[in-house]
Amino acid sequence: MRATTEFFQAQRDGHDVVPGRLDRKPSHLADRTATVYAEPKFAGEGGDEIVEPLKPAGGPVDVEGGWVDAGDFVKFTSNTAYSLAELGFVLREDPDPVLAKEVRFGLGWLDKVWDGKSRTLYAQVGIGTGSEEFGFLGDHDVWRNPQDDDALDVKPGDPAYFVKHRPVFPAGPAGAPLSPNLAGRVAAAFALGAQVYAHRDPRLARHYLTEAAAVFGQAKTSGVGELVTAFPHAYYPESSWEDDLELGATQLALAARALKDPRANGWARDAAKWAKAYIGSGDTSTLNLYDTSALAHADLAGLLRTGVPGAALGVRELAADLRRQLDSGVDAATKSPFRTAVAVTDFDAASKSFGFAATARLYQRVTGDTRYAAFGAQQRDFTLGANAWGVSLVVGVGSTSPQCPHHQAANLAGPSKVLYGAVVNGPNGADNFADLPFPAGAKECTRPYESFDGQGSRYADDLSSWPSNEPAIDFTSTALLAFSLAARP
Repeated sequence: MRATTEFFQAQRDGHDVVPGRLDRKPSHLADRTATVYAEPKFAGEGGDEIVEPLKPAGGPVDVEGGWVDAGDFVKFTSNTAYSLAELGFVLREDPDPVLAKEVRFGLGWLDKVWDGKSRTLYAQVGIGTGSEEFGFLGDHDVWRNPQDDDALDVKPGDPAYFVKHRPVFPAGPAGAPLSPNLAGRVAAAFALGAQVYAHRDPRLARHYLTEAAAVFGQAKTSGVGELVTAFPHAYYPESSWEDDLELGATQLALAARALKDPRANGWARDAAKWAKAYIGSGDTSTLNLYDTSALAHADLAGLLRTGVPGAALGVRELAADLRRQLDSGVDAATKSPFRTAVAVTDFDAASKSFGFAATARLYQRVTGDTRYAAFGAQQRDFTLGANAWGVSLVVGVGSTSPQCPHHQAANLAGPSKVLYGAVVNGPNGADNFADLPFPAGAKECTRPYESFDGQGSRYADDLSSWPSNEPAIDFTSTALLAFSLAARP
């Protein structure tokens, strides 16, 4: 667990960095006075081609700090809130002081991107995709150390202007209903913060509860349409949202009980309503960035056992849905030559495997039934080296682990530096590796695994191979959750 926490330290942005193994420096201080832009418009085959210039819409706003998302330096509210919900869940039960500092750091940034006065939620800082047509570079167009951006001498209209002066994009107009996936998981992150601080710092806890309630109350629940995740949506094409509202309402109810707030039962009923809606939606996802239902079900079951008048469902239905998720994994694993529940030709193999491992433990908590314990351990073992490549997908953990992650700061720090605790994507479809460019300015790094590829899958420990070797905060937070649950009875 300490290893995965260290990765979050390495992902810090802003002035309050942890130098760590990569010798990180303060970065992106211009985010303190960032300009807000209207939602960018995209098209093209990959859904990520800018079709018009960016349009200033407001600001300045202070969005300095937070965690960068992956091997690049863009910051996403949706991914941060997902990771914070998992980290907060762990911290609530295990008051580790190092993890506590990371959770407080993440909540500090979330407090910036939610402007309670104007009721505006900012969804993203920075833009990954640049535009040759409109004359600007995006984050993915430049391989550099993050602190290098602060040294740029640029003016509006210069190609690198948005590299230093990163645009901020709101999730919607001030006061307008919020995309429910965002509203639910942001509320959950704040509400878990309220639970963690309920006895340590009641004043701060009440502040987090206020923020959580405001965001949750602004959720759009009819005529939802395309969800807001990232710009472009193609980066993170989430379609599930009832689970996020279940998670948000559940954590609000738990926070309210911890702070003796009379709204607790109302939020608990909301959680049961959204759980029922999620189960009835036919969604077949399992725990990962795109589905938070397992985490929500586990805590909601505990609430329902204490008695929630008027609840729309009971513990039995929640347990059945957790079984449904796990049974789907067990069935897939029996048919897989790798004995893994996830398809090794799709993205997020490591994260989803850790999700199954965590869900098996959560189900055991809810029911006392250990039937999935061996399955969960098998999925965790897959990520730690019990796979066709013999490689752990957690950097620095196990006898063989990635040495060439697709991560700018780690690559430029040099081969002796280790991005300890980072979880990479893992094996992926072989077609995803065709014609991957080598980033200009990057240091060469590769270790061959081709002889072990097969069944349409490939893993490459290569700097260019972002489909298999790029780490991310959501991958790592799910691993941290799985490790924590495995360590507890």
